[in-house]
Amino acid sequence: MHTPVTIIGAGLGGLVLARVLHVHGIPAAVYEAEPSPTARSQGGMLDIHDHSGQLALRAAGLTDAFHDIVLEGRQAIRLLHRDGTVLFDKADDGTGGSPEVQRGELRQVLLDSLPAGTVRWGRKATGVRALAEGRHEVAFADGTTTVTSLLVGADGAWSRVRPLLSDALPQYVGRSFVETCLYDADTLHPATAKAVGGGTLGAVDPDEHGKWFVAHREKDGTLHAYVTLAKPQDWFTTIDFTDAAAAAARIAEEYDGWAPELTTLITGGGTAPILRPLYTLPNGHSWDRVPGVTLLGDAAHLTTPNGEGANLAMQDGAELGLALAAHPDDIEAALTSYEQALFPRSAVAATVVGHNPTPQEVISFFTQAERAG
Repeated sequence: MHTPVTIIGAGLGGLVLARVLHVHGIPAAVYEAEPSPTARSQGGMLDIHDHSGQLALRAAGLTDAFHDIVLEGRQAIRLLHRDGTVLFDKADDGTGGSPEVQRGELRQVLLDSLPAGTVRWGRKATGVRALAEGRHEVAFADGTTTVTSLLVGADGAWSRVRPLLSDALPQYVGRSFVETCLYDADTLHPATAKAVGGGTLGAVDPDEHGKWFVAHREKDGTLHAYVTLAKPQDWFTTIDFTDAAAAAARIAEEYDGWAPELTTLITGGGTAPILRPLYTLPNGHSWDRVPGVTLLGDAAHLTTPNGEGANLAMQDGAELGLALAAHPDDIEAALTSYEQALFPRSAVAATVVGHNPTPQEVISFFTQAERAG
């Protein structure tokens, strides 16, 4: 391979790919729109699965570094009724296969494992065009361009690379998350901290579709919650999310009658609520082989959050890197091998939870033994 592999996007999948390539002596350049690794919050907790994400980190030679950032006890899981009644409760007994880490810390482990200069910060891709013989030119917002013989779109839901392969566009699934955080909850909100417990909380109304949420216990008593509302996008335009108190109060109205230790996750936050509309690509999304380009992670198989997304993106990155290492002189053979495994794997993962699950499906998801382990 005469030019570095060009990766658009420095998320977990793109960084795992760059790291696996580095392990095998293959140069890569990662272009990221964000100006620095600390430009924005990297989200909350991730459970890293032993059958996907952990295998990817092993291929990247980062198993020990991963274990160093695992938060002990966070595989505990509980499900509460809207009135606060405990429906399911499982402690972390240390035998589970999905230990929890902070997403930002995992990303930093990956960044630290790459040679200096691998990630090019502040380089937002604005367009891509095909050249001859499987080469592609990427244009950036700063007016620069780069040409590559192997382009990988690891640039998420609204990928600039995807149109080279597919005309599929993300579609709103009919519900959104509102993300909130409570800081120092053990001191400031002890009833809510007790309700969440030591790991992951799910709260649900078994009789009402579209209202449920998830909360995670992070470091230092931080509780990170994702509140679900099955509403059209226009509904959210009536809420001023720049007014933190008013936005939280309006969201809490939709959870009127729920236990106060639960609704405090909405109204007691230390930050303004953040709207997270949920989009998906068609299940089974695939494309015909196009020379010199492929996709991974959400760019390839965007689905609603179900515990698989980050793990699958890292698995994509590792398997693509290994395929390229196995076929160093035949890019097309490597990409064909990678995509033949990618398409069925991502289709299966997308079916873990439906786009708009019923309360019974939510309960089933939380009470399955493999979810806690």
